[in-house]
Amino acid sequence: MQLDKIPATVVTGFLGSGKTTLLTNLLKQAGGKRIAVIVNEFGEMDVDSELLRSCAFEGCEENAPRGDDSGIYELANGCICCTVEEEFLPVMQKLVARRDEIDHIVIETSGLALPKPLVQAFNWPDIKQFCTVDAVITVVDGPALAAGRVAHDHDQVESQRLADGSLDHNPTLQELLDDQLAAADLVVITKADLLDDVVKASVEQRVRDRLPPSVKTLLVEDGRVDAAVLMGLNAASEERIEAIHTHHDHHHDHGHDHHHAHDDFDSCVLEFGSVDSDALTATLKELIAEHVIYRVKGFVDTGKPMRQVVHAVGDRITSHFDRLWQDNDVRRTRLVVIGQHLDESLLHTALARSETQDA
Repeated sequence: MQLDKIPATVVTGFLGSGKTTLLTNLLKQAGGKRIAVIVNEFGEMDVDSELLRSCAFEGCEENAPRGDDSGIYELANGCICCTVEEEFLPVMQKLVARRDEIDHIVIETSGLALPKPLVQAFNWPDIKQFCTVDAVITVVDGPALAAGRVAHDHDQVESQRLADGSLDHNPTLQELLDDQLAAADLVVITKADLLDDVVKASVEQRVRDRLPPSVKTLLVEDGRVDAAVLMGLNAASEERIEAIHTHHDHHHDHGHDHHHAHDDFDSCVLEFGSVDSDALTATLKELIAEHVIYRVKGFVDTGKPMRQVVHAVGDRITSHFDRLWQDNDVRRTRLVVIGQHLDESLLHTALARSETQDA
């Protein structure tokens, strides 16, 4: 392996597992490293890329871009597996052309993406000469695993797939998790602060039982982990990826239709003026209980000087203020909703009731 290759860290995991929180903390610890970030998240409004961009500008001055290039590259199609050649390779070629300005590449995949096709792309001649996969890091939700689920509140999705004859060859969530774990060089178990010591040990052992001894696990709280643990693993994952046989490979080998789990998702972007935060949260809880909504994420204008970030996965809704509104910001509330059979008009009407009179 050439020592001057640009190392790339691939971070994969289901929606709401804590990938963006982990990466935000990673960028804050960059220590002068020039990091390019590729974000591939499902949805029309890429909230995750904006949060990472805010980290680069607000709290990670050493990552500040040169000129007009932010260092954040977005793949809007929602599935790297489907767009390796069309979208991912052109971005990588652009980064290769800038290799003298880049120390590390971080790639955040969509929640239902498969790591193997992405890692395989690093064996393409134009990429292999200049880049290597430092590690594939799979992020899993600790409390979800403790409750016997592979992701928070995804039991309903699994049951719908099993009941739908047209999805016979669609990988289940368990199969997707298996494929993400199969490609992993390190598994990060998040939200450990929500588990007691006995449950932590049980969850960690459950994950280890599905991994070879060479792949380690790491329990983290609030995405806080030393960057040195996540970067510099020198795994060269592309050299072993062909030896990994996944459920996805099995479906292809048996001639099944290439149906992807993200095809069953709908998404919409809802915009409002200034809103009452408590009223917005209460309405979101009602809508999530009544409709098939897997995730809500976005920015909220509460009428205060700071921008609020809201994030809902299942029935868990969190919010925090991330930064001051800036002069060039358009102050508004924008939410991306991901689910199934979404009625955008109904959702908008319900949430609009939380707008304040001066909105």
